[in-house]
Amino acid sequence: MHDIRGVEDLGLFRVLGQPNLNSEVDRDQAARFGTGVSDVQDAIQTAVGGNALNQVLIGEQRFDLVLRYLPEYRNTKEAIEKIRILSPSGEGVSLAQLTKVSETDSGSEIYREANSRYVAVKFSVRGRDLGSTVEEAIGKVNAAVKLPQGYTIDWAGEYESQKRSQHRLLLVLPFTIAVIYVILYTMFKSVKWSLLTLTNVSWHLWGASWLCSSPIPISVSLRASAFSHCSACRYRPASSWWSTLTSFGPGATRRSNLP
Repeated sequence: MHDIRGVEDLGLFRVLGQPNLNSEVDRDQAARFGTGVSDVQDAIQTAVGGNALNQVLIGEQRFDLVLRYLPEYRNTKEAIEKIRILSPSGEGVSLAQLTKVSETDSGSEIYREANSRYVAVKFSVRGRDLGSTVEEAIGKVNAAVKLPQGYTIDWAGEYESQKRSQHRLLLVLPFTIAVIYVILYTMFKSVKWSLLTLTNVSWHLWGASWLCSSPIPISVSLRASAFSHCSACRYRPASSWWSTLTSFGPGATRRSNLP
């Protein structure tokens, strides 16, 4: 996507800053003392997170009875490394001998949507309209990236909002044009002059876009639909004068009615 014109600030959306304490089991050391990997994991889970030993019943409510170490024996890296596990031979082995405990800086938030995890790729668009830029990016990504089964790519953000607005505009615009045509017909009492006026009003927006080879933003389309009636009312005197001129000649007055 770096080669697509208009794409800027491309990168992954990450939120870092959450310190994590990772314990990686040394399988060779665990085998030396005869301790299984699951035993080491259970010891860490019990000491730090706690394990449910039983349930306490209070009426119809159930609560887990959780057992774990006191805070002073699990709050620091050094304290966790001193946790001892009883090996099959009866020897007490510390976690420092069985695991490699390290502190890393990782993500503070896991992004989820619709019960699925996702990784967000962000980018900005400059010097080009949003729609054509994203559509070119979609074509190139679909052609170059083959995802394994169960993975999908969704294009969201402002592009998704623009698509929703365009679908709504396809419903609103024909209705608006039909209402304006009815209003024009009640004024002119003529199909010809109503269509001519409506065409002239539409040309202000769509013709300007065609001449400038520029896409029309959704906000501009909505404003144009709202002000089309005002433009039609202002165009009525010119239509009336032109109709009088073509019907009665240059000497006719503008007070004549439309045919």
